[in-house]
Amino acid sequence: MPTIAARAETRTEKLDLRLTRSAKHILHSAAQAERRSVSDFVLESALARAAETLPDRQRFGLNFKQWKAFQAALDAPPRPAPRLAKLLNERSVFERGRI
Repeated sequence: MPTIAARAETRTEKLDLRLTRSAKHILHSAAQAERRSVSDFVLESALARAAETLPDRQRFGLNFKQWKAFQAALDAPPRPAPRLAKLLNERSVFERGRI
């Protein structure tokens, strides 16, 4: 499956970002090590990270029975979670001074 960067598209959009001098130096050094422009290096790196992040958040297939079960789960009232309630009401390790 080709990545977004691999498709033959004309780059018409622009993305501006602010970064520290040290971050810019690191990106420049990494791009130089791969004999690429900083723009190409950053774009491909960002697209690779997006490709890792998005697959399980975009689509998932369900058959009819699974879809009905999914809808029922969404419509159901939340189950009691006494252990979670207890945890959220306890003082944290930071508040207890044990760190």
